[in-house]
Amino acid sequence: MEKITIQNKKKQNIAVILEKAENQKGLAFVMHGFSGFKEQPHIETFANAFKEKEFTVIRFDTTNTLGESDGDLIDATLTNYYEDLQDVIKWAETQNWYQEPFVLAGHSLGGISSALFAEKNPEKVKALAPISTVVSGLLTEIAPSFKEVEEEWKRKGIREWESISQPGVMKKIKWSHVEDRRKYDLIPEVNKLKMPVLMIVGELDDTTPLEHQQLLYAKIPGKKELHIIKGAEHTFRTKEHLEEIKQIFLGWIDSL
Repeated sequence: MEKITIQNKKKQNIAVILEKAENQKGLAFVMHGFSGFKEQPHIETFANAFKEKEFTVIRFDTTNTLGESDGDLIDATLTNYYEDLQDVIKWAETQNWYQEPFVLAGHSLGGISSALFAEKNPEKVKALAPISTVVSGLLTEIAPSFKEVEEEWKRKGIREWESISQPGVMKKIKWSHVEDRRKYDLIPEVNKLKMPVLMIVGELDDTTPLEHQQLLYAKIPGKKELHIIKGAEHTFRTKEHLEEIKQIFLGWIDSL
C-alpha cells in the first residue's frame, strides 16, 4: 500500500491510497460518499474484493470531506466530488500501471460521481458499481432522511450533526450543497451505461432508498445486478453486511 498526495485542478491536495497488484488483471477506482473517507469499512470492503482478484486499486479522499485531503466539509458539493474523481483519473493516466477500460465503484455521492463519469466516458469504463447511489439531486429531496432535516436546514442555511464513523466529530454542511446537487441526474443519459453494472442497497436505506435504485436499474440497458442487503441502512457497518457485500463483489468481478 502506497500513500500519495496529488493535486486537483484547483491546486488542492488529494490524499490517495494506491494498492498495486503484482500480476495486474485490471484497474479499479473506489470512491467514498458524502462526508466519507477512504478508510471506511465499506470502502475498504469494495477495495479488498478487487485486490483479491488482482486488480490495482485506487482509493482517495475527496476535498471537502472528513479525510486527509484539503478543504472543509462545510463546502462539500457533488460538483467538487465529481471533479476530484476526474482529476484522480487524469493523474492515473500518467502512471505506468494505468490501463483502460477500468472499473469504477462508489458509495452514495461517490456512486453518482462514478456513474456520471461512466455516462460521459463510456469507452473508458469496463464496469460500474454505484452502491447506494444518489440517482438525482431532486430525488434525494423526497427521501425520508432529507424530509426530517429539510425545514431547519433551509431556515438556518447550515445543517449540523455528529458523525457516526468518527464519534465526537461534528459535521456541518451548507444549504447550497442541496442546490448544487439539483444539477445532477443519472436518468437522462442512462442509455450510455451499456457496461456491466452492479447495484447494492440496504433494505432500510432512507437516504437513497430501494425505490430510487429501482428507477435507475429499470432503465440501465446492459448486463446488471441489484442486491438488497437485509437489515442494512444507507452506510454498511456490520461485519455480516460487509461480508455479504464482499461476496457479491467477488462474484461480480468474476463475471466481468
